[in-house]
Order: sequence, then C-alpha cells, then structure tokens
Amino acid sequence: MVNLGLFSGSKVSNSVILNFKIPYYTHWGQHLLVCGSEPILGSWNAKKGLLLRPYHQGDELIWAGSLSVPAGFNCEYSYYVVDDEKNVLRWEAGSKRKVALPNGVQSGQLVELRDLWQTGSDDLPLRSAFKNVIFRNSWSLEVERPLEAVNNLLANEDSVIVQFRICCPNIEEDTSIYVIGSPLKLGSWKIEDGLKLGYAGESIWVAEAVMKKDDFPIKYRYCKYDKSKKIALETGGNRELTVDFSISQPKYIILSDGLMREMPWRGAGVAIPMFSVRSEADLGVGEFLDLKLLVDWAVQSGFHLVQLLPINDTSVHGMWWDSYPYSSLSVFALHPLYLRVQALSANISEDILQEIQKAREELDGKDVDYEATMATKLSIAKKIYSQEKETVFNSIAFQNFFSENQDWLKPYAAFCFLRDFFETSDHSQWGRFSHFSNDKLEKLVSKESLHYDAICFHYYIQFHLHMQLSEAAEYARKKGVVLKGDLPIGVDRNSVDTWVYPNLFRMNTSTGAPPDYFDKNGQNWGFPTYNWEEMSKDNYAWWRARLTQMGKYFTAYRIDHILGFFRIWELPDHAMTGLCGKFRPSIPLSQEELEKEGIWDFNRLSRPYIRKQMLEEKFGTTWSMIAATFLNEFQKDQYEFKENCNTEKKIAAKLKSYLEKSILLDSEEKLRRKLFDLIQNVVLIRDPEDSRKFYPRFNLEDTSSFNDLDEHSKNVLRRLYYDYYFHRQETLWRQNALKTLPVLLNSSDMLACGEDLGMIPSCVHPVMQELGLIGLRIQRMPNEPGLEFGIPSQYSYMTVNAPSCHDCSTLRAWWEEDEERRRRYFKTIVGSDLLPPDQCTPEIAHFILRQHVESPSMWSIFPLQDLLVLKEEYMTRPAVEETINDPTNPKHYWRYRVHVTVESLLKDRELISTLKGLVHGSGRSCPPSQDDELLLVKSKNESIKQQAANGTPFAGQVDGIPKKEAVTVA
Repeated sequence: MVNLGLFSGSKVSNSVILNFKIPYYTHWGQHLLVCGSEPILGSWNAKKGLLLRPYHQGDELIWAGSLSVPAGFNCEYSYYVVDDEKNVLRWEAGSKRKVALPNGVQSGQLVELRDLWQTGSDDLPLRSAFKNVIFRNSWSLEVERPLEAVNNLLANEDSVIVQFRICCPNIEEDTSIYVIGSPLKLGSWKIEDGLKLGYAGESIWVAEAVMKKDDFPIKYRYCKYDKSKKIALETGGNRELTVDFSISQPKYIILSDGLMREMPWRGAGVAIPMFSVRSEADLGVGEFLDLKLLVDWAVQSGFHLVQLLPINDTSVHGMWWDSYPYSSLSVFALHPLYLRVQALSANISEDILQEIQKAREELDGKDVDYEATMATKLSIAKKIYSQEKETVFNSIAFQNFFSENQDWLKPYAAFCFLRDFFETSDHSQWGRFSHFSNDKLEKLVSKESLHYDAICFHYYIQFHLHMQLSEAAEYARKKGVVLKGDLPIGVDRNSVDTWVYPNLFRMNTSTGAPPDYFDKNGQNWGFPTYNWEEMSKDNYAWWRARLTQMGKYFTAYRIDHILGFFRIWELPDHAMTGLCGKFRPSIPLSQEELEKEGIWDFNRLSRPYIRKQMLEEKFGTTWSMIAATFLNEFQKDQYEFKENCNTEKKIAAKLKSYLEKSILLDSEEKLRRKLFDLIQNVVLIRDPEDSRKFYPRFNLEDTSSFNDLDEHSKNVLRRLYYDYYFHRQETLWRQNALKTLPVLLNSSDMLACGEDLGMIPSCVHPVMQELGLIGLRIQRMPNEPGLEFGIPSQYSYMTVNAPSCHDCSTLRAWWEEDEERRRRYFKTIVGSDLLPPDQCTPEIAHFILRQHVESPSMWSIFPLQDLLVLKEEYMTRPAVEETINDPTNPKHYWRYRVHVTVESLLKDRELISTLKGLVHGSGRSCPPSQDDELLLVKSKNESIKQQAANGTPFAGQVDGIPKKEAVTVA
C-alpha cells in the first residue's frame, strides 16, 4: 500500500512523490479523501482512496497526503468527505480533475497539487447557458501551447516551478490574463512585467514561473489586460502561496486557483408560457417559431433569457383538461399544439392555405380554445402529411431524427394510436395491449401493420416539432439568449411512461403538496409517485434520458417542485384533496414508540372522529339524513363512514348520486367539503403497508379529534408532530436528494434552477448550495420567517427573483386583491404612509421591477404580464384575466393568451427603452466594468458589493467550505 504519511521524505527508485493539498473545514468525525482513476488512488472506489490528514496553516485547516508514483504518471481524481469507515458523505461538484506529471521531474522529487474544493456553483460557467450563450465569444478562443518553465531548473536546489491555473469563462476579444504579484517574476505588481497566461481550453488559463525560495510567501492576483492597456483586477484580497521549506521541499507546485474573482454576472429575462404568446403568424396559440420574434424582443429590451412552461405533449383526455402543462402524456414528446402547420411544407396547396387563414381568423380570440385549436391543427397536418410523407420519410434529416429518438418515439406513436383506437388513455382498458412488451410494440409499428400509416403520422408531427423548436433554439443561442425550459415533477397516471415503465411508478399513490400558501387543504396533483428504489437499479436511466432530450433544445431549466427530490407528499390514490398524506421517504412513528409515550388507543386516533354533536353543528336539521346515508352508529352518538363511502372519492361519488334523489339547501361543493372535514378528522394516519406504523396528520392541532384528547396525549402528540415534520427526517431527506439530484445535473450541461417555494425543510438550501442549484424568490412568498414581503436587496446571488410567477396572480391583480395588504406593502416596502393607489400604476410597477433588477440575484425573470404594466395602454384587460394558473383549482383551464402580438411589442420603442433602462441601469446584462461600483452605489445595493468582496461570482459559502477572505486591493 502507498505511504499515507503527511509528507514522504523517502525516495523510491524511479518514482516521484505526489502531494495533494486542499483547505477544507469538516465537522467532527469527517475526513477528506482523494480518489482517482488509477489503482494507486482506488480506481474510483473511495474505500481504497488516499485518506488525507489535517494540519493548521495560520487560520486555515489544510488536508494533505502523499504517495509515490512512477514518472509519467497521469490520472483523473476528485476529493470526497468521508466518515471514519470511509463512507462517502459528500463529494466535489464539477468535472473530474486531471493530473499529469510535468516533463523533467526527477526521481524522488516532490510535486505538490494545491487545490480548492469545487462547489456546484463553481461549475456554473461551464453550463451551456453561460458557455454556449452568455459567454459564447469567450469559448471561441484557440488553445495556446502552455508556457513551460525550463526543465533543467528542476535540479536547482534554490528554485521551485509554480504553475498558475485560473478559470476565466468570460473574456473579451483581444484581452489577456496575467498574474501579477510580489516576486520579480510576477512583475512586482506591475502589469507590464507580469506573467502572461496561455489559454489551455475549457476556460482554463495556465502559465509557469521559476521562483526562488526567497520569493516565498508569494502574494499575487490575476487580472485582465486588453490591447487598450485597460486593467481589470480580481476583486477581493490578494492570494497567497506559502511553503514551509523546513517541512517539505517541493520542486513543482501546480496551483489550481479556481475561478477568477470578478463582479458577479447578473442577467434578466422574461417568462411566458408557450401557449400564451401571440403573433401575427400563429394559429390560435403560441408556436415554437414565435420564439424567434420573442428572442428579438428580449435582445432589444436588454434581456438574456426567455423562460417557458413545460412543452411536452399532454394529450391525455382529448379535451381542455389537457391544457395543464405539468401532466405529461410523454416526457419526451413535444406538444402538437405548438406546431406551425404552414411551415410543414414549402408546397402547400392554395385550398389548404385558405383553410389555415380562415382557421386563424376563427381562433384568434381572447384566450386559447384548446380543443378547437388542437383539432384544427391535426386536421390540417393530416392533409399535408398525405401529400408530403414520402418526401419527408426519405429525407436524411428525418432518418437521423428517427434513429436518434426511436427508443421513445415508437412507444409514443403506438400509445397515441391505441389511445385513439380505444378512445381512452387509460391503458388498463386496452385488452392485450394493457401490458407493454417490445414484441407487441414492434408488431404494431412494423411496416406490415395495418395501422402503420396512422402511427407514422405521429412520427411526422414529432419530427416537424423537433425541427421547428430546434430552429428557434439555435436562433436564441446565436442571439445570446438563454432558452429556459421546465421539468415537471410528475407524469400523468395514464401516460406513455407509466405504460412502458410501470415498475418505475407507485401506481396506487398520488403526489401533491401539504397545505401551504396556495391551498389550506393541500394539493393533489394526481401523478403516481416515483419508485426511486427501482429507478436506482439502472442509475436512473429514465431521468438521464429525459434530461438529455431536454438539453437538445434548452440551455437552462427549472426543476418543478425540487422538494420532490428530497421527499414527496404522497397520498393514497383514493384521495381527492392533499390534506391526509405523508412524506415519502420518511421515518414514521412506530407503535412501540407511541406505546412508550403512553399512547394506546390507535383506532381512536387513526379513525375519523365523528360525534353526534358535530353532525348537528355541521348539517343542522338535515344531520340525520346525512348520517343515515353516509354513516353507521357503531356506539351511542359515535359514528363511522359506511364501507361504500369511506374514502374521499367514494364520498364524492355517493354524494353525487344522493343529490340526484334529494333536495338539500347546501350545494354539492359545500356538502362535500363538510363530509371531507369529517373523514379528515384524524390525528394519526396508519401506514397502508404496515399497520404498526403511523404518520401525524398535517395540522393535527386544528382537528376536534386532537382537541378532545387528554392533556398528556396532546403534549406527546404535539411534540412528536413537530419532530416528524421539522427534525427527524432531515438527514434522510438530505441523503435522498444527494442520490437523485446529481444524476439530473450530470445528465446534461444545462443550467439548473430549483422551484423551492412552500414549506422548506432545513436541509434543502444547503444541498442546493452545495450542488450549485439556483433557488427561486417571489416577494409575496418570502422564505424568511416573520416577513410578509421579501426584501430583494437581501436575496443571495444564487437565486432567481420575480414579483410573481405562473402559480399566483400577476403583479397587477395582486395589487388589486387586498386593500389592507396593499397598504402594508406601501408602508413596509415603499416606505410611505400615504394611501396607495387602488391600481398598480406604471410608476408602482417601475418601482417594484427596479427593486428586483437591483437585487444581488443572478437572474431577475419577470412574467410578461408584469412588464406590460409599465404602460397604461396594455392595462385594458381586467387584471384577474391575466392569471395563468389557480393552484387551488385542480381543473383550472390553462388558456391565458397575451392580448398584444410580439410584432407590436417590437415596434413599441418606448416600452423597450424603459425595459432596457431598468436592466442596464442596474448593471445587469452588461460586461463587468469599473462603472459597476458606481451603479451599485447609485442603486444602494450594498449586498452585491459585499458579495463581490467575499469571493467569486459563482462561489458561495457551502457547509464545510471556508469563505474567501476580503482584503484591500494591492
């Protein structure tokens, strides 16, 4: 086994001593380990990796370890945090490190690798949103030959070769990177005499210098230097390289200094669902090719990003319910709704062109007519398909598309055919096709199949959708605009994915969210929960394929309900509301645990608690009729639900048939709510798979079942409730997220943002920070306890901020909803005791938008509706009609369409000028410059200045990782 000493002084024949060094703060019982691709570093088995040892150097805790390697040694490696048994607790983000011993290193000499721990945020500049879009010009640089020091100087006892390495992803044309510092070889702080670095690819700049021992400790700093002799120094303090030559005698030091410290890049964007866009060319709904116009408008307005809602096919029911974009029929297929039919062919007949024009006039209403638009587009597409199919299918473009996508395309096309044939997407009703098999699929889609032409139509539609979206996506990239997609947390119960991969889903369950800002009864989305244990068996191949497909079109994406990757709110499939669920995974309360606390009557606590007095209070004089229909009296004045109505779904069905025969004063909705209140009146929820395990009902203290208990039971259950929801699950949920989220992040090079609204466990934000996931901040839904309104100037850099989102009312509607709240906002945020206006005026909107763009957040992404409030002429439509979604209504019709075309917005120079002034006036979307500090002072944004002083734009404080010091510029 290799020498695990802190430093090895022994010389092994024909071998070199390789020493790893990294500063890192761990918790008690944690250690650092380096593991790599070669057997001497464990062959990626952490149990066999090199365990490092800590020592203090000034205020820093350094981990170091050495081993003997042969001359010419090279490998990949990474650092890991492990426990005493070498179990991995945490690992570095980003790409694997690479080491290759320099030429000329002699046997027995010491080569030191000085590294910094790589966080997820360090990796962000290498994501496609920055690499291929924002900083795309920087990545067109040609690799230069590294500037190597003279090898024979390695034999000089008084010299050390230092290799400086820095990552700089954003650099202007004709600009170079220099390192300047205290030694003569670094120019004695003069840029003209400093050390110029050469471009080594992948945003890495490298140079070597021969340093004398007398030069140490070396103080230095990186800077940019352009042809006009303009200097841009790193922010923060001087870097320092210290060597204690009394302990070790390194001959070569490879100094990996992470990211160049610059002012944080900050951008702005616009968010709008694809279906909401309106153009002069589209047919009843926004279309993929409309994105080119939207990109043009974004560029002129100073925006660098366009954000969409999910665009996958949702054609499950064949009606307007399919307007819900988060209920995917397929996580791979694109939605036919967004097809531009007149772009299907260059030779469309005149009668079809007239049909398209007539349909455009009929469908050009205020909002989307989902069913009519879908029917019209598919009808027209079939006519063009019959004329063009042979030409398309024989094209190289189609054959390449089919070859690359057939794994999901063939099942999708077969599913669509079977859905239409059986007139249902419920694949359990498809007879012998209910159970998917590759043999059945291949027979169905073969050229000999009677249904081959009908199936090929779906290939044809998907091919053209792919071509049109690809065209728009490439246009956005070339224009420097990030196209941001949306990754739904679930799939529809009756989808291609549940048909093909039933083992990946828990089909007897449903996903949702516990009571929150949006709904006091919780939400039930209806999706089956994931079988994560089964998914892990092939390293989450379904997720990896899904993200790879998404990455073909988008350079950034939003992870819907990111909490679902920590834990999901799981409901039984017979539930209709989201109240009586449990977290999966979670550690339940065991019967033994409860009994030790003096809790014994489990039936009393887990069955609906229904008393005669409650029925009289709820239903008045009709209580006996209700009781006779829905309940049995099992003890005097104590009731339970009958077998045929002992779930929420059974109650709803029974109530509907009951009301057809009876006349009651209350509406069906009110009666259903009252009956649901009864069935939800429990304290504990018994696990359906293990009767000796229980989960405390959410908000159990609000129930009469809880309030009628003795004080001892109340105290015990109250304590166990808070432990279950706020303490005992944290480690489990953290571990769960660290198994699943890295798979997503490593499946593509898209920039990832997480929707982290709602009840946030304390483990969530540290994990997001560790993985480099950008969070979401909506001002009216602050994460901080005790705040009614968020304070944008206090948001962290790793966030996206906005005054509203698609899941809540628009800025203008929110302003009009509540007079008292409006007054509180005006006093707290605006700082005025005056009576606020009844409507959100352009001046109010400008103030709120300016608050957001001047924040430290990496991105400010505004719903288009909130931007249009800047001009009164766009406020003619009632504000309530501009809301995209009502989360409290599971059957909400997603149909909002902007009442002005993108072409009109492109002509509105006044609005464009206002938006550009807001964006650029805040320092967003502009290259960092010496004027940034003035802008920051002007906007009173001290938070950004502090962040810039503390470190790099993409590096933040992660648990266990030391903060970078902020000292004065040399």
